Amino acid sequence: MLNHIVIMGRLTRDPELRRTGTGVAVASFTVAVDRDFGKNENGEKETDFIDCVAWRQTGEFVSKYFTKGRMAVVSGRLQIRSWTDKDGNKRRTAEVVADNVYFGDSKRDGESTGSYAAPAAPSFGGYSAPAAPASDFAMLSDDDAQLPF
Repeated sequence: MLNHIVIMGRLTRDPELRRTGTGVAVASFTVAVDRDFGKNENGEKETDFIDCVAWRQTGEFVSKYFTKGRMAVVSGRLQIRSWTDKDGNKRRTAEVVADNVYFGDSKRDGESTGSYAAPAAPSFGGYSAPAAPASDFAMLSDDDAQLPF
């Protein structure tokens, strides 16, 4: 059997991080996903609001780095849960249980221009990778006679 879903959309609110009784992290969030087809009577695309849940490290990652309005790509499985409301009525709800959540945009928190600043050189165990000197680059001539092919 196959149960795999991938959705891409914007978070409708900041993720809510909770912990189970044993301390396992679980983040809940909702993603607004535009439909690829059809428009409503106003000419606007219709939007689906899809509930998502992420457990453990994925849940901690989502709650730390994603905020309302961020574009997210959620990969996981569709799950149908049954529950009873406060009036005793049986209810069912569908949600995506996220295995992976990726950034769908390159916008940094608080930036409205859409520009992206590259991070500093990575550091591995206290060693920072040196930047390449500009003199390592040379212009190529247009003479193709010396190419072996």
